[in-house]
Amino acid sequence: MSATTPAEIEARIDTFLARYAPAIELQLRQARARLRQRFPRGHELVFDNYNALVFGISPSERSTESFISVAGYPRWVTLFFLHGATLDDPKGLLEGEGKQVRGIRLKGPTEIDSSDVQALIAQAETPWAERLAAAPLLATTIKMEAAKQRPRR
Repeated sequence: MSATTPAEIEARIDTFLARYAPAIELQLRQARARLRQRFPRGHELVFDNYNALVFGISPSERSTESFISVAGYPRWVTLFFLHGATLDDPKGLLEGEGKQVRGIRLKGPTEIDSSDVQALIAQAETPWAERLAAAPLLATTIKMEAAKQRPRR
């Protein structure tokens, strides 16, 4: 059965998070909370996919418009910039060689609060700022739950 109310959605997310080791679960919860605080409007899109549990931020319910996400893996949490290859990264924080996505493997959730990471987040948000400002208050949608997944611990 698909979760439809905010309480049902959060209960499903709690189930997803409980699959992780306690330290990773806590770090992912805290990183998610920081993104939700930073982006109070728009859509939080949740993907419990084969490799990771992902919380993306988008001005709409369209996955293709997500521009930032936090993803939990068995041993770490990564902050992804979905158009990170275009960002100015003078401190060399962004990892990855792809044509589009770059990420930062977080040492802890407070790393998101650092001025260098906040500068990258501000750059990533800029093309979407007007649409985010006009979007409704942040709503969470579970977009995908893969039947087959890698172990989370």
